[in-house]
Amino acid sequence: MTSESLQPVPGPARRTVMAAVGASGLAVALTACGNDDMSSSGSTAPSKSAAGDDSTPGGAAQGSSSPEGDSGGTVLAKTTEIPEGGGKVFADQGVVVTQPSAGSFKAFSSKCTHQGCAVRDIANGVIVCPCHMSEFSATDGSVQKGPANQPLAAANITVAGGEIKLM
Repeated sequence: MTSESLQPVPGPARRTVMAAVGASGLAVALTACGNDDMSSSGSTAPSKSAAGDDSTPGGAAQGSSSPEGDSGGTVLAKTTEIPEGGGKVFADQGVVVTQPSAGSFKAFSSKCTHQGCAVRDIANGVIVCPCHMSEFSATDGSVQKGPANQPLAAANITVAGGEIKLM
C-alpha cells in the first residue's frame, strides 16, 4: 500500500452537522410536548375543525339534528356518556366533547393552543391542559386562564338519536 491510497475521506461540513443536531433537538422537543396525552384513546390526531351550527364564537353544533340512520360522520359516543358540566377527550379523533348544560353538547380540538399538548381534564365547565395548566371554557372554547391566548378550535358535531357524531 502506498501513502496515496490512504488519503482521508472528507466528512460532512461542520455547518451540516450543527444543522442536523439542531433539527433533531427541535423534533424531540415537539414530540415531548405533543404526546402528553394520558386519555384512554391514545394518539393525538388533528381534529376536523369547522364552525358549528350555532353562532357562538368557538362553539360547535349544539344538539343539531341529523336524519335518523344518517351514515355521515363518526360516532364518538352516546349522549349519556358525556357528563353534564364535564366532557370527554377522544384522542384518536383529536376532539373533546363537552356538555356545559343539560342537553347542550359542544366539541373542540383537543390540541391546546399554547404549545399543542392534548387537553385532558374537563370539569366544572372548564377544559384543562396538563402541560402548563391553560384553561378553556367548556361552553365556547375561550381561554379562561393562560398561558394560552387563543381559544380551542371548534369541531363540527351532530347529536341525534342519542348519539354524538363528529362530522
